[in-house]
Amino acid sequence: MKNLNKYDKEYLIKLLKDEKDFPLDYKYKLFPTKQKEYELAYEGKMRKEDLIANEDGVFPVPLQVEKVFNGDEYKMFDDDWKNMIVFGDNLQFLKTVYENKDPLIKNKVKGKVKLIYIDPPFATADEFKNKEGAKAYTDKKKGAEFVEFLRRRLILAREILADDGCIFVHLDQKMSHYIKILMDEVFGKQSFVNEIIWGYRIQGVGKKFWARKHDTIFYYRKSGNYTFYPEKEKNIYENPFIDTKVQKSIIEKLKEKDRKIITENLDNNNSIPYRYKKYLFDTYYSEVYVRDVWDCDYTKPLISGSAEYFNYPTQKPEGLFARIIKSTTNKNDIVLDFFGGSGSTMAVAEKLGRKWITCDLGKLSHYTMQKRILQIQDSKDLENLKEKYGKKAKSFVTAQLGMYDLKKALDLEWKKYQEFVSGLFEVEVKKNIISGFEFDGKKGDYPVKIFDYRKFKDSSINESYLKEMHSVVGKKASGRVYIISPANFVDFLTNYHDIDGIKYYFLKIPYHVIKELHKMPFQKLRQPQSKKKVNDLDEAVGFHFIRHPEVKSQLKKNKNGLKILIKSFISHELESDKTQDEKGMKNFETLSAVFVDKNYNGKAFEMDEAFFADELLPKKSKKSDDENIKKELKKLQKKGLEINLKKSELGKQIMVIYTDIYGNDFTETFDI
Repeated sequence: MKNLNKYDKEYLIKLLKDEKDFPLDYKYKLFPTKQKEYELAYEGKMRKEDLIANEDGVFPVPLQVEKVFNGDEYKMFDDDWKNMIVFGDNLQFLKTVYENKDPLIKNKVKGKVKLIYIDPPFATADEFKNKEGAKAYTDKKKGAEFVEFLRRRLILAREILADDGCIFVHLDQKMSHYIKILMDEVFGKQSFVNEIIWGYRIQGVGKKFWARKHDTIFYYRKSGNYTFYPEKEKNIYENPFIDTKVQKSIIEKLKEKDRKIITENLDNNNSIPYRYKKYLFDTYYSEVYVRDVWDCDYTKPLISGSAEYFNYPTQKPEGLFARIIKSTTNKNDIVLDFFGGSGSTMAVAEKLGRKWITCDLGKLSHYTMQKRILQIQDSKDLENLKEKYGKKAKSFVTAQLGMYDLKKALDLEWKKYQEFVSGLFEVEVKKNIISGFEFDGKKGDYPVKIFDYRKFKDSSINESYLKEMHSVVGKKASGRVYIISPANFVDFLTNYHDIDGIKYYFLKIPYHVIKELHKMPFQKLRQPQSKKKVNDLDEAVGFHFIRHPEVKSQLKKNKNGLKILIKSFISHELESDKTQDEKGMKNFETLSAVFVDKNYNGKAFEMDEAFFADELLPKKSKKSDDENIKKELKKLQKKGLEINLKKSELGKQIMVIYTDIYGNDFTETFDI
């Protein structure tokens, strides 16, 4: 209390009397976090205890299964495990795993993850512009905000790791120094294992500095008991790394003729002939192990047109992941990547016989990962790069989190529906009776009734329904009662109805902001309109239900083959969910991207190409202004957007998914 003045104390006493929450800055004054050595101090840093208690306004939300891939085609694991691709905000996902209540993952993931690898968006879009010594920082997430963004995820990641698990965090030179201190704080300085330098030899010359050609990967363990298998060096033929003493001892054992040739080449700084390198490697294989500087062919960055290239920004090579996964896990161990990207972690874990979970909030990522795992049998083998992997993926599911299909939710069997909606509204499912009236759960200290809209199809929550409940429950409800129901079964337009001082709150599905009940307003994920921005950081608060855009389109012939002509594209998002900049957006302005499967097999969407809005819509130039853009958009609304397709690349049917900036999809198929 020494940190508080007289006015602070009076203010806090008033909050206590009014039964209101303390502002976060006062919590930190009252309950400061003590550190043994040092920590990063910055604006907006939240205590671990408050993060775990969901004081940031981000809550666990249920997983909604989109599709299950199993049966003869996708073989099951012996223990009924299914690998998982999750579309959604990774902080919400980590909180859902930490809570450990969702039926899909309950007692299967928390405390059982052996390896976490993440490659977070590390300020690739930063721009530092010097003007008379000043710097302008234009990244979407600025310094401290990015650090805290990552810290909150790392705190939860540590909580869900197995006791003998480990984590690898992939960064570049812009933020790695801050994150090293952060990881010492979260995992403990004693848990640091390696700083790995991933070097790559790709074109580029620095004219005012040495070319930046490496990333940093921090490797931490959760405890002293962890798995590690040293890897024997395989790249000695081209880039030999042999301890000098070992090198001399090897040379001394060779025949005089061979010894002379090798010594002369080494003395003259010449390359050792290939046959001698092979001899040294094959004979003294056990003498040479991988160090913490990785600069070799099979971990080098991908180039366009290579066998594993998926045209995804920041995609990393499979060899990099193979080294990490093989060194720190065993078969059937769980590998997690919650910045899924192109799905490299997932693909390599699959090929190495590990279980895996991956999560990402971008539609391009989601469809890229789905295609990659569905076609994994045609990708290259990890051991023999000239051969195909040749095996279908094991059973997996695709799921959504934080953004739901309303029809699927309402079609669930009653028990699963109860579990689903209780997850949405942070309700503990627990039968409790007040004066003979049975409630289905509790939200905090208050009773919750889940209205059985199927059992009472011809009824609704109206004045009579509430009065009947109130006559039984009366004052014993302690101030409020919650009722969960589909919105069309609630006759009230308001968020609650008051009877004798008891507030009956309506938790409606679809559900939008009730400010009185939530610390932060709900915030939807925003999908990018440019491929360059697929790694822009974004976060979701709360949950939303999908509102499919309205799309009018045709498949027509053109000179080179066929074209998709999009005559109109209109989003039906609520005004309350739009940002101020989005209030006046009409028609094509809300388009994010169009994803196309050119040879749809009737079973699953396997994206072949993505067309982002910035490729399709009028572009701003130095000469153009807002008025010209508006004129161009009006022309488009008359003419329509065109997406050209080569007929030779098309199968008998194509599937097209149109996505708006709010993450809503409209899907259709065309017969060729």
